[in-house]
Amino acid sequence: MTMSEVRHTELGREEPISGIAEIQQAILALPEAEYTRLRRWISDLEWDRWDRQLEADARDGRLDFLVAEALEAKEDGTLQEL
Repeated sequence: MTMSEVRHTELGREEPISGIAEIQQAILALPEAEYTRLRRWISDLEWDRWDRQLEADARDGRLDFLVAEALEAKEDGTLQEL
């Protein structure tokens, strides 16, 4: 590996230059308005992924235990209203 193919991290370790490193440098060079726009886009992307995962978990029954706990709490009189 040549010197142009590695970069030194803040802790002095060497690691290969990757697409991620280039993206990080590009982000650091963005004007504030474009950085804010990118940050909002990434946040929206994360929320969309979270929603899809939650929907898949519910569809596949991975959240059924929560329904069971709520029904049990309702029967016991310990269910708290939101």
